[in-house]
Amino acid sequence: MHDGRDPIEPVRYLADTPGELLETTRRIVAADTRNPPGDTKPLVDWLVDEFESLGFDCERFGVDPMKPNVVATIPGADDFTLLYNGHVDTVPFDAAEWERDPLGEVDGDRLYGRGTTDMKGAIGAMLQVARAYAHTDTEPPVTLQFALVSDEEVWGDIGLADRLADERLDPDACIVGEATGRTDVNSIAVGDRSYVWPTIEYAGRAAHGSRPMLGENAIDQLYEVLQVCRRRLREFDVPTDGIDDEILDESVAYYARYLDAASASALFYSPTVNLGRFSGGDAVNTVPSSARADLDVRVLPTVEPEAIVSRIRDCLDDRAAATLTDITWSEGSYTDPESAIVRATTDVVDDVVPTPVYRRFATGGGDAQVFREAGVPTVEFATGTGTAHAVDEYTTADKLLQNATAYARVPFAIDRERSG
Repeated sequence: MHDGRDPIEPVRYLADTPGELLETTRRIVAADTRNPPGDTKPLVDWLVDEFESLGFDCERFGVDPMKPNVVATIPGADDFTLLYNGHVDTVPFDAAEWERDPLGEVDGDRLYGRGTTDMKGAIGAMLQVARAYAHTDTEPPVTLQFALVSDEEVWGDIGLADRLADERLDPDACIVGEATGRTDVNSIAVGDRSYVWPTIEYAGRAAHGSRPMLGENAIDQLYEVLQVCRRRLREFDVPTDGIDDEILDESVAYYARYLDAASASALFYSPTVNLGRFSGGDAVNTVPSSARADLDVRVLPTVEPEAIVSRIRDCLDDRAAATLTDITWSEGSYTDPESAIVRATTDVVDDVVPTPVYRRFATGGGDAQVFREAGVPTVEFATGTGTAHAVDEYTTADKLLQNATAYARVPFAIDRERSG
Protein backbone atom coordinates (compact mmCIF):
# COMPACT_ATOMS: atom_id res chain seq x y z
CA MET A 1 0.00 0.00 0.00
CA HIS A 2 1.28 3.47 -0.85
CA ASP A 3 2.12 5.52 2.24
CA GLY A 4 -0.12 8.47 1.31
CA ARG A 5 2.56 11.16 1.37
CA ASP A 6 1.40 12.59 -1.94
CA PRO A 7 -1.56 12.10 -4.31
CA ILE A 8 0.45 11.20 -7.39
CA GLU A 9 -0.99 7.72 -7.91
CA PRO A 10 -4.70 8.65 -7.51
CA VAL A 11 -4.22 11.74 -9.69
CA ARG A 12 -2.49 9.67 -12.36
CA TYR A 13 -5.37 7.19 -12.28
CA LEU A 14 -7.81 10.04 -12.85
CA ALA A 15 -5.78 11.42 -15.74
CA ASP A 16 -5.69 7.96 -17.35
CA THR A 17 -9.45 7.29 -17.03
CA PRO A 18 -11.38 10.35 -18.27
CA GLY A 19 -13.68 8.10 -20.29
CA GLU A 20 -14.61 6.09 -17.20
CA LEU A 21 -15.39 9.32 -15.33
CA LEU A 22 -17.56 10.62 -18.17
CA GLU A 23 -19.45 7.33 -18.47
CA THR A 24 -19.93 7.12 -14.69
CA THR A 25 -21.44 10.59 -14.65
CA ARG A 26 -23.64 9.79 -17.66
CA ARG A 27 -24.89 6.72 -15.78
CA ILE A 28 -25.75 8.87 -12.74
CA VAL A 29 -27.51 11.48 -14.91
CA ALA A 30 -29.53 8.75 -16.62
CA ALA A 31 -31.28 7.99 -13.32
CA ASP A 32 -34.46 10.09 -13.23
CA THR A 33 -34.35 11.64 -9.76
CA ARG A 34 -36.53 14.69 -10.33
CA ASN A 35 -37.75 16.03 -7.01
CA PRO A 36 -40.68 15.99 -6.65
CA PRO A 37 -41.34 13.10 -6.60
CA GLY A 38 -37.70 12.32 -5.88
CA ASP A 39 -37.43 8.54 -6.25
CA THR A 40 -33.68 8.20 -5.73
CA LYS A 41 -33.58 4.61 -4.42
CA PRO A 42 -32.40 2.88 -7.64
CA LEU A 43 -29.54 5.35 -8.02
CA VAL A 44 -28.53 5.19 -4.35
CA ASP A 45 -28.61 1.38 -4.49
CA TRP A 46 -26.21 1.47 -7.44
CA LEU A 47 -23.90 3.96 -5.71
CA VAL A 48 -23.81 1.80 -2.57
CA ASP A 49 -22.86 -1.23 -4.68
CA GLU A 50 -20.05 0.77 -6.29
CA PHE A 51 -18.64 2.08 -3.01
CA GLU A 52 -18.87 -1.32 -1.31
CA SER A 53 -17.07 -2.97 -4.23
CA LEU A 54 -14.18 -0.55 -3.54
CA GLY A 55 -13.95 -1.56 0.12
CA PHE A 56 -15.91 1.35 1.60
CA ASP A 57 -18.19 0.78 4.58
CA CYS A 58 -21.68 2.07 3.68
CA GLU A 59 -24.44 3.07 6.06
CA ARG A 60 -27.89 4.10 4.87
CA PHE A 61 -30.11 6.50 6.76
CA GLY A 62 -33.27 8.52 6.24
CA VAL A 63 -36.99 8.69 6.96
CA ASP A 64 -38.39 7.98 3.48
CA PRO A 65 -37.59 4.61 1.84
CA MET A 66 -38.03 6.26 -1.56
CA LYS A 67 -35.35 8.83 -0.70
CA PRO A 68 -32.49 7.02 1.05
CA ASN A 69 -29.21 8.63 2.03
CA VAL A 70 -25.84 6.94 2.42
CA VAL A 71 -22.48 7.60 4.06
CA ALA A 72 -19.52 5.68 2.60
CA THR A 73 -16.35 5.62 4.72
CA ILE A 74 -12.78 4.47 4.26
CA PRO A 75 -10.26 4.89 7.09
CA GLY A 76 -7.12 6.90 6.48
CA ALA A 77 -3.72 7.16 8.12
CA ASP A 78 -5.24 9.73 10.52
CA ASP A 79 -8.67 9.70 12.14
CA PHE A 80 -9.25 13.33 11.07
CA THR A 81 -12.32 12.95 8.83
CA LEU A 82 -12.87 14.82 5.58
CA LEU A 83 -16.40 14.47 4.25
CA TYR A 84 -17.56 15.02 0.68
CA ASN A 85 -21.26 15.86 0.44
CA GLY A 86 -23.58 15.78 -2.57
CA HIS A 87 -27.29 15.48 -3.36
CA VAL A 88 -28.57 13.01 -5.92
CA ASP A 89 -31.98 14.62 -6.48
CA THR A 90 -32.54 17.24 -9.18
CA VAL A 91 -35.09 19.90 -9.98
CA PRO A 92 -37.81 18.90 -12.50
CA PHE A 93 -37.56 19.36 -16.25
CA ASP A 94 -39.89 19.50 -19.25
CA ALA A 95 -38.32 17.28 -21.90
CA ALA A 96 -40.24 19.10 -24.65
CA GLU A 97 -38.24 22.25 -23.94
CA TRP A 98 -34.88 20.52 -24.33
CA GLU A 99 -32.93 20.08 -27.54
CA ARG A 100 -30.81 17.43 -25.78
CA ASP A 101 -31.80 14.36 -23.79
CA PRO A 102 -32.40 15.58 -20.22
CA LEU A 103 -31.42 12.12 -18.95
CA GLY A 104 -27.97 12.30 -20.51
CA GLU A 105 -26.50 12.91 -23.95
CA VAL A 106 -22.82 13.14 -24.83
CA ASP A 107 -21.79 15.44 -27.69
CA GLY A 108 -18.05 15.86 -28.08
CA ASP A 109 -16.64 16.94 -24.74
CA ARG A 110 -20.05 17.97 -23.38
CA LEU A 111 -22.40 15.90 -21.27
CA TYR A 112 -25.94 17.28 -21.34
CA GLY A 113 -28.66 16.40 -18.85
CA ARG A 114 -30.50 17.48 -15.74
CA GLY A 115 -28.08 17.52 -12.84
CA THR A 116 -24.87 17.53 -14.84
CA THR A 117 -23.93 20.79 -13.12
CA ASP A 118 -26.21 20.62 -10.07
CA MET A 119 -24.79 18.27 -8.90
CA LYS A 120 -24.48 14.82 -10.38
CA GLY A 121 -21.27 15.85 -12.11
CA ALA A 122 -19.66 16.40 -8.70
CA ILE A 123 -21.00 13.03 -7.47
CA GLY A 124 -19.50 11.30 -10.49
CA ALA A 125 -16.18 12.97 -9.67
CA MET A 126 -16.43 11.86 -6.03
CA LEU A 127 -17.07 8.23 -6.99
CA GLN A 128 -14.14 8.35 -9.40
CA VAL A 129 -11.91 9.66 -6.60
CA ALA A 130 -12.96 6.68 -4.45
CA ARG A 131 -11.97 4.39 -7.33
CA ALA A 132 -8.65 6.21 -7.73
CA TYR A 133 -7.68 5.55 -4.11
CA ALA A 134 -8.91 1.95 -4.16
CA HIS A 135 -7.45 0.89 -7.52
CA THR A 136 -4.04 2.42 -6.77
CA ASP A 137 -3.98 0.91 -3.28
CA THR A 138 -3.33 4.37 -1.81
CA GLU A 139 -4.08 4.94 1.85
CA PRO A 140 -5.58 8.43 2.22
CA PRO A 141 -3.73 10.60 4.73
CA VAL A 142 -7.05 11.31 6.52
CA THR A 143 -10.28 9.34 6.83
CA LEU A 144 -12.60 9.93 3.88
CA GLN A 145 -16.39 9.93 3.94
CA PHE A 146 -18.91 10.49 1.14
CA ALA A 147 -22.40 11.58 2.28
CA LEU A 148 -24.90 11.39 -0.58
CA VAL A 149 -28.39 12.66 0.21
CA SER A 150 -31.71 12.59 -1.61
CA ASP A 151 -33.92 15.54 -0.74
CA GLU A 152 -31.92 18.77 -1.02
CA GLU A 153 -33.74 20.44 -3.91
CA VAL A 154 -37.02 20.75 -1.96
CA TRP A 155 -35.38 21.48 1.40
CA GLY A 156 -36.72 18.17 2.66
CA ASP A 157 -35.98 16.27 5.85
CA ILE A 158 -32.82 14.59 4.60
CA GLY A 159 -31.67 13.66 8.09
CA LEU A 160 -28.28 15.39 7.99
CA ALA A 161 -29.05 17.76 10.84
CA ASP A 162 -30.24 14.97 13.13
CA ARG A 163 -27.19 12.80 12.45
CA LEU A 164 -24.84 15.70 13.02
CA ALA A 165 -26.65 16.67 16.22
CA ASP A 166 -26.33 13.21 17.79
CA GLU A 167 -22.77 12.74 16.43
CA ARG A 168 -23.58 9.70 14.31
CA LEU A 169 -21.98 11.84 11.60
CA ASP A 170 -19.02 13.75 12.98
CA PRO A 171 -16.62 15.01 10.27
CA ASP A 172 -13.82 17.44 10.99
CA ALA A 173 -14.19 19.25 7.65
CA CYS A 174 -16.49 19.09 4.66
CA ILE A 175 -16.53 19.81 0.92
CA VAL A 176 -19.98 20.22 -0.65
CA GLY A 177 -19.98 19.63 -4.40
CA GLU A 178 -22.29 22.49 -5.35
CA ALA A 179 -21.28 24.20 -8.58
CA THR A 180 -19.54 27.42 -7.59
CA GLY A 181 -18.09 28.43 -10.94
CA ARG A 182 -18.91 29.34 -14.51
CA THR A 183 -17.16 28.68 -17.80
CA ASP A 184 -14.67 31.53 -17.34
CA VAL A 185 -14.33 31.80 -13.55
CA ASN A 186 -14.31 29.57 -10.48
CA SER A 187 -14.85 30.13 -6.80
CA ILE A 188 -14.89 28.50 -3.40
CA ALA A 189 -17.88 29.37 -1.23
CA VAL A 190 -16.96 29.83 2.44
CA GLY A 191 -20.28 31.22 3.69
CA ASP A 192 -23.91 31.84 2.88
CA ARG A 193 -26.42 34.52 3.72
CA SER A 194 -29.31 34.38 6.15
CA TYR A 195 -32.81 34.36 4.71
CA VAL A 196 -36.05 35.74 6.11
CA TRP A 197 -39.31 34.91 4.31
CA PRO A 198 -42.12 37.05 5.72
CA THR A 199 -45.76 36.81 4.67
CA ILE A 200 -47.69 40.10 4.76
CA GLU A 201 -51.45 40.34 4.35
CA TYR A 202 -53.66 43.37 3.85
CA ALA A 203 -57.36 43.65 4.73
CA GLY A 204 -59.18 46.09 2.41
CA ARG A 205 -62.85 46.70 1.68
CA ALA A 206 -64.77 45.19 -1.21
CA ALA A 207 -66.84 47.21 -3.69
CA HIS A 208 -68.07 46.97 -7.26
CA GLY A 209 -65.26 47.39 -9.79
CA SER A 210 -67.19 50.18 -11.50
CA ARG A 211 -67.12 52.25 -8.26
CA PRO A 212 -63.63 51.60 -6.84
CA MET A 213 -63.73 54.76 -4.73
CA LEU A 214 -66.33 53.11 -2.48
CA GLY A 215 -63.92 50.36 -1.45
CA GLU A 216 -60.29 49.99 -0.41
CA ASN A 217 -58.22 48.05 -2.90
CA ALA A 218 -56.12 45.61 -0.84
CA ILE A 219 -53.78 44.87 -3.76
CA ASP A 220 -52.99 48.55 -4.33
CA GLN A 221 -52.51 49.19 -0.63
CA LEU A 222 -50.34 46.13 -0.01
CA TYR A 223 -48.12 46.96 -2.97
CA GLU A 224 -47.53 50.44 -1.55
CA VAL A 225 -46.61 48.88 1.80
CA LEU A 226 -44.18 46.53 0.06
CA GLN A 227 -42.50 49.42 -1.74
CA VAL A 228 -41.86 51.07 1.62
CA CYS A 229 -40.52 47.80 3.04
CA ARG A 230 -38.19 47.30 0.09
CA ARG A 231 -36.78 50.81 0.39
CA ARG A 232 -36.27 50.64 4.14
CA LEU A 233 -34.72 47.18 4.03
CA ARG A 234 -32.29 48.21 1.31
CA GLU A 235 -31.26 51.14 3.50
CA PHE A 236 -30.34 48.74 6.32
CA ASP A 237 -26.73 49.24 7.40
CA VAL A 238 -25.20 45.75 7.29
CA PRO A 239 -22.32 45.31 9.75
CA THR A 240 -19.35 43.26 8.58
CA ASP A 241 -17.51 42.73 11.86
CA GLY A 242 -16.10 39.21 12.04
CA ILE A 243 -15.95 38.70 8.28
CA ASP A 244 -12.58 38.92 6.58
CA ASP A 245 -12.39 41.97 4.29
CA GLU A 246 -10.71 39.91 1.58
CA ILE A 247 -13.65 37.50 1.49
CA LEU A 248 -16.08 40.38 1.01
CA ASP A 249 -13.86 41.95 -1.66
CA GLU A 250 -13.56 38.66 -3.53
CA SER A 251 -17.30 38.05 -3.21
CA VAL A 252 -18.06 41.37 -4.85
CA ALA A 253 -15.35 40.87 -7.49
CA TYR A 254 -16.74 37.45 -8.43
CA TYR A 255 -20.27 38.72 -9.04
CA ALA A 256 -18.99 41.88 -10.72
CA ARG A 257 -17.77 39.67 -13.56
CA TYR A 258 -21.39 39.35 -14.75
CA LEU A 259 -23.27 42.05 -12.79
CA ASP A 260 -22.59 45.78 -12.66
CA ALA A 261 -20.36 46.83 -9.76
CA ALA A 262 -23.17 48.46 -7.76
CA SER A 263 -25.40 45.38 -7.98
CA ALA A 264 -22.53 43.08 -7.01
CA SER A 265 -21.76 45.20 -3.96
CA ALA A 266 -25.43 45.40 -2.96
CA LEU A 267 -25.55 41.61 -2.66
CA PHE A 268 -23.46 41.85 0.50
CA TYR A 269 -23.55 45.38 1.88
CA SER A 270 -27.34 45.62 2.03
CA PRO A 271 -30.18 43.09 2.23
CA THR A 272 -31.61 41.91 -1.07
CA VAL A 273 -35.41 41.87 -1.29
CA ASN A 274 -37.43 39.82 -3.77
CA LEU A 275 -41.21 39.82 -4.05
CA GLY A 276 -41.62 36.12 -4.69
CA ARG A 277 -45.40 35.72 -4.55
CA PHE A 278 -48.34 38.13 -4.67
CA SER A 279 -52.00 37.20 -4.67
CA GLY A 280 -55.38 38.81 -4.09
CA GLY A 281 -58.79 39.49 -5.53
CA ASP A 282 -61.61 37.23 -6.70
CA ALA A 283 -62.85 38.83 -9.93
CA VAL A 284 -61.84 41.54 -12.35
CA ASN A 285 -64.99 43.58 -11.59
CA THR A 286 -64.58 43.54 -7.80
CA VAL A 287 -62.41 45.74 -5.59
CA PRO A 288 -60.24 43.14 -3.80
CA SER A 289 -60.80 43.01 -0.06
CA SER A 290 -57.64 41.02 0.70
CA ALA A 291 -54.14 40.54 -0.63
CA ARG A 292 -51.10 38.51 0.39
CA ALA A 293 -47.39 38.76 -0.43
CA ASP A 294 -44.30 36.65 0.33
CA LEU A 295 -40.91 38.33 0.42
CA ASP A 296 -37.47 36.75 0.20
CA VAL A 297 -34.95 38.81 2.16
CA ARG A 298 -31.26 37.74 2.18
CA VAL A 299 -28.48 39.28 4.23
CA LEU A 300 -25.02 38.47 5.61
CA PRO A 301 -25.00 36.33 8.78
CA THR A 302 -23.76 39.34 10.76
CA VAL A 303 -27.40 40.50 10.83
CA GLU A 304 -29.77 38.64 13.12
CA PRO A 305 -33.04 37.63 11.42
CA GLU A 306 -34.87 39.37 14.28
CA ALA A 307 -33.43 42.69 13.13
CA ILE A 308 -34.92 42.19 9.66
CA VAL A 309 -38.31 41.26 11.11
CA SER A 310 -38.21 44.31 13.36
CA ARG A 311 -37.55 46.56 10.37
CA ILE A 312 -40.51 45.02 8.53
CA ARG A 313 -42.79 45.53 11.51
CA ASP A 314 -41.74 49.19 11.64
CA CYS A 315 -42.89 49.54 8.04
CA LEU A 316 -46.33 48.24 9.02
CA ASP A 317 -46.78 50.41 12.12
CA ASP A 318 -48.84 53.13 10.43
CA ARG A 319 -50.90 50.67 8.34
CA ALA A 320 -53.25 48.87 10.73
CA ALA A 321 -54.76 46.88 7.88
CA ALA A 322 -51.36 45.33 7.05
CA THR A 323 -50.35 42.32 9.13
CA LEU A 324 -47.25 40.16 9.32
CA THR A 325 -48.87 36.72 9.41
CA ASP A 326 -45.97 34.28 9.01
CA ILE A 327 -42.17 34.19 9.12
CA THR A 328 -39.75 31.52 7.92
CA TRP A 329 -36.08 32.18 8.54
CA SER A 330 -32.63 30.65 8.75
CA GLU A 331 -29.37 32.15 9.93
CA GLY A 332 -26.47 32.27 7.50
CA SER A 333 -23.07 30.73 8.13
CA TYR A 334 -19.37 31.39 7.64
CA THR A 335 -16.15 29.36 7.71
CA ASP A 336 -12.96 31.15 8.79
CA PRO A 337 -10.77 31.58 5.68
CA GLU A 338 -7.74 30.63 7.80
CA SER A 339 -9.22 27.21 8.57
CA ALA A 340 -7.41 24.19 7.14
CA ILE A 341 -10.23 23.26 4.77
CA VAL A 342 -10.39 26.72 3.18
CA ARG A 343 -6.63 27.06 2.86
CA ALA A 344 -6.18 23.53 1.49
CA THR A 345 -9.05 23.78 -1.02
CA THR A 346 -7.90 27.22 -2.18
CA ASP A 347 -4.33 26.02 -2.77
CA VAL A 348 -5.47 22.97 -4.71
CA VAL A 349 -8.14 24.68 -6.83
CA ASP A 350 -5.76 27.54 -7.69
CA ASP A 351 -3.40 24.91 -9.10
CA VAL A 352 -5.98 22.69 -10.82
CA VAL A 353 -8.30 25.07 -12.67
CA PRO A 354 -7.09 27.41 -15.42
CA THR A 355 -9.40 30.31 -14.55
CA PRO A 356 -9.40 32.92 -11.76
CA VAL A 357 -10.57 31.57 -8.38
CA TYR A 358 -12.39 33.66 -5.77
CA ARG A 359 -13.27 32.85 -2.16
CA ARG A 360 -16.78 34.16 -1.61
CA PHE A 361 -20.16 34.07 0.05
CA ALA A 362 -22.85 32.08 -1.72
CA THR A 363 -25.96 34.17 -2.27
CA GLY A 364 -28.28 31.24 -1.46
CA GLY A 365 -28.11 28.37 0.99
CA GLY A 366 -27.93 24.58 1.02
CA ASP A 367 -26.39 21.65 2.84
CA ALA A 368 -23.23 23.63 3.62
CA GLN A 369 -25.30 25.65 6.06
CA VAL A 370 -26.35 22.45 7.86
CA PHE A 371 -22.73 21.43 8.37
CA ARG A 372 -21.54 24.87 9.47
CA GLU A 373 -24.40 25.13 11.97
CA ALA A 374 -23.12 21.87 13.46
CA GLY A 375 -19.65 23.38 13.82
CA VAL A 376 -18.07 21.66 10.81
CA PRO A 377 -15.74 23.93 8.77
CA THR A 378 -17.21 23.66 5.29
CA VAL A 379 -16.58 24.88 1.75
CA GLU A 380 -18.56 24.47 -1.44
CA PHE A 381 -16.67 23.79 -4.64
CA ALA A 382 -17.27 22.36 -8.10
CA THR A 383 -16.52 23.79 -11.49
CA GLY A 384 -19.65 24.73 -13.42
CA THR A 385 -21.05 26.09 -16.65
CA GLY A 386 -23.68 28.49 -15.31
CA THR A 387 -26.46 26.18 -16.52
CA ALA A 388 -27.74 24.74 -13.23
CA HIS A 389 -31.56 24.30 -13.38
CA ALA A 390 -31.52 25.56 -17.00
CA VAL A 391 -32.77 23.96 -20.19
CA ASP A 392 -29.98 21.91 -21.82
CA GLU A 393 -27.92 21.94 -18.63
CA TYR A 394 -24.44 20.56 -19.29
CA THR A 395 -20.95 20.00 -18.02
CA THR A 396 -17.74 19.10 -19.84
CA ALA A 397 -15.21 16.29 -19.63
CA ASP A 398 -12.53 18.80 -18.61
CA LYS A 399 -14.62 20.17 -15.76
CA LEU A 400 -15.42 16.68 -14.48
CA LEU A 401 -11.71 15.88 -14.44
CA GLN A 402 -10.89 19.18 -12.70
CA ASN A 403 -13.42 18.39 -9.98
CA ALA A 404 -12.11 14.87 -9.47
CA THR A 405 -8.48 16.00 -9.44
CA ALA A 406 -9.19 18.70 -6.87
CA TYR A 407 -11.20 16.34 -4.65
CA ALA A 408 -8.39 13.75 -4.81
CA ARG A 409 -5.70 16.26 -3.83
CA VAL A 410 -7.48 18.07 -0.99
CA PRO A 411 -6.91 15.30 1.61
CA PHE A 412 -3.16 15.63 1.16
CA ALA A 413 -3.30 19.42 1.20
CA ILE A 414 -5.40 19.48 4.37
CA ASP A 415 -3.00 17.02 6.00
CA ARG A 416 -0.11 19.37 5.20
CA GLU A 417 -2.06 22.34 6.59
CA ARG A 418 -2.72 20.48 9.83
CA SER A 419 0.86 19.33 10.23
CA GLY A 420 2.00 22.86 9.70
